[in-house]
Amino acid sequence: MENKKEKIFLILDSNSLLHRAFHALPPLTNKRGEPVGSIYGFLSVLWKIIRETKPDLVAACFDCPGPTLRHKEFKKYKAKRPPLDPALKPQIEKAKEILKILNVPVFEKEKYEADDIIGFLTREISKRQIFPKIKVKILSGDLDLLQLIDSNVTVLLMKTGVKDIPEYDIKKVKEKYNGLLPSQIVDFKALRGDPSDNIPGVSGIGEKTAISLLNNFNNLENLYFEIENQTEKSRKIKEKIKTLLLQQKEQAFLSKSLAKIKKDIDLNFDIGRCYWGKYKKEEFIKKLEELGFKSLIKRFFPSEIKEKKEEKTNIQKRLIN
Repeated sequence: MENKKEKIFLILDSNSLLHRAFHALPPLTNKRGEPVGSIYGFLSVLWKIIRETKPDLVAACFDCPGPTLRHKEFKKYKAKRPPLDPALKPQIEKAKEILKILNVPVFEKEKYEADDIIGFLTREISKRQIFPKIKVKILSGDLDLLQLIDSNVTVLLMKTGVKDIPEYDIKKVKEKYNGLLPSQIVDFKALRGDPSDNIPGVSGIGEKTAISLLNNFNNLENLYFEIENQTEKSRKIKEKIKTLLLQQKEQAFLSKSLAKIKKDIDLNFDIGRCYWGKYKKEEFIKKLEELGFKSLIKRFFPSEIKEKKEEKTNIQKRLIN
């Protein structure tokens, strides 16, 4: 009989998690003086989520260094972001090494952001229908990924620190954005803008106005169609708002393009590589010891520590006798 058990696919927005851990935790170095705080936070939250969600499959997505396709569209994209901290860069590479030990495949592609790779994976999982039922859980600290939420996709959103991780579904998105659906978040950013990514939006349109417009007109395309055709519905919009929208139409649609996750990527995806559980346990423990993460070994493998203590006690007893 076919197994109808629901499968859980956990996707890691790795750069976001490492950045979040880097800024949330105090600086931490190993015996060689190398920074390891981000890796400590990354592994802590990863193990916590794996224990709580019990995924069948896991994949990790990373940003590629250098300009993206969005920079080609808009040179000032993310222009206000500070350069990558020198203490974080080597930790990103170490995280990839650890993921390899854990047999978690790493997905990245030049000119694309991790968000896009995650969007690609969610599309492929849905399109292929490999299992009777599969739920995708995205672990991230990035609100942009809320646009991917649907009946089979949720986002575990890291907020302050590494402990507060609420799970966002369609209902929670609607609560956060006063009725907007996940699919409307790109339209919201097109109107409101996004300072963190330096997405301009429509200057003069605030959060409340953006939400009100989308609750009435659904999306950017329909909003402009109604205004430009001077429909009865559009006459209810204040003249000042209409003027702002018409003057900055090109900027609004540019902002929507920048905010939208690009799922159409030429990338090899072998789902068979994503099964969780067959990792190199001894090598992983050795790597944790090398990094100076004894507390994580105790937390991740308490039975292992207990066995070693019992073995040590038995040896000591035999020596005494």
